[in-house]
Amino acid sequence: MVNVRQATDKILEMVEEGILDKDTVIMSCLKYMSEDDVADMAHCNEFFLEDEEFTEDETPDESEFTDKDGNPIGEDEV
Repeated sequence: MVNVRQATDKILEMVEEGILDKDTVIMSCLKYMSEDDVADMAHCNEFFLEDEEFTEDETPDESEFTDKDGNPIGEDEV
């Protein structure tokens, strides 16, 4: 049987082994994905249950997104 999730499994393994930083992987994934892909993923995983969901004309303020220390995350960070 062929493993169709080879790249996914390899990245997860590297995170578990401490080779890759999970925050770097998360930021890389989010920046790689289109806004529609990110919105769909957030919706499917119910990330915005307590917040208003954003429509195409409404986008969140960048300052609303912060890292684990509460510092704003900008587009130039990863």
